[in-house]
Amino acid sequence: MVYILLVKWTQAGIEKAKDIPQRLERSRNVIKSIGGELKEICFNFGRYDMIVTVEAPSDEAMGKATLAIAGAGAVTIETLKAFSEAEMSNILAGLP
Repeated sequence: MVYILLVKWTQAGIEKAKDIPQRLERSRNVIKSIGGELKEICFNFGRYDMIVTVEAPSDEAMGKATLAIAGAGAVTIETLKAFSEAEMSNILAGLP
């Protein structure tokens, strides 16, 4: 399953910006611990500071990872579940 994380730094995260590389490594390890993989990180200007793509085995596993990462206090995360073109085709095929 693929998830897109819309990430914003908190004030605490901004105040310790020099720690970003270490926090990213911890996040990779958290995602790995739930059987997932951090696929891509894009740093942005605008509403979100990062857009992150993650593969994880289940919604429950992704929920566990995002709570652990956001629980550290440096970021807030909005999680989107993404569907591939093939998955969307299957969804559409089931429409009445």
